[in-house]
Amino acid sequence: MSAPSAPDAVHVRLVKAGRTKIRYPAALLRDDGTHAVVRAAWAGDGVRDFGFVRFAPGDVFTEHYWRDRWYAVKEVRTGDGTLKGWYCDITRPVVRGADGDLLSEDLDLDLWVSADGAEVIRLDEDEFADSGLAERDPAAAREATRALDALELLARQGRFPALLS
Repeated sequence: MSAPSAPDAVHVRLVKAGRTKIRYPAALLRDDGTHAVVRAAWAGDGVRDFGFVRFAPGDVFTEHYWRDRWYAVKEVRTGDGTLKGWYCDITRPVVRGADGDLLSEDLDLDLWVSADGAEVIRLDEDEFADSGLAERDPAAAREATRALDALELLARQGRFPALLS
């Protein structure tokens, strides 16, 4: 894939277990040095049906990354702007790579919050347990579980979208 062509273009690189899972272009909406926001089209192949939500070509993700928080939050909308909900990846704080990419290291835990807030679903806790992170990096594992708990609490209290401003 070629380098971003405009000053407001960036690539997002999601890394898991030291390997790049996916790298995709996005429009950089803002970056204040702590909180970066990008917008990107669904970068997956075809439709991905989780049972509780489907991601499909035409979906638009407004992605929030922080350099001081252990998560990334992705607001998901259909192509016509209908809000589907928020997909939250528990990650190490994002960094800007030497190549200009936003580098987000996935720590296996995820949270889904439906548009109406009625569904708050913790995901991939079994993958997290099997990842060995608790043994390799206990401090990171504690931060990851704290981040998941904090996001879930915000979602259940109905305060979730406000966290993105």
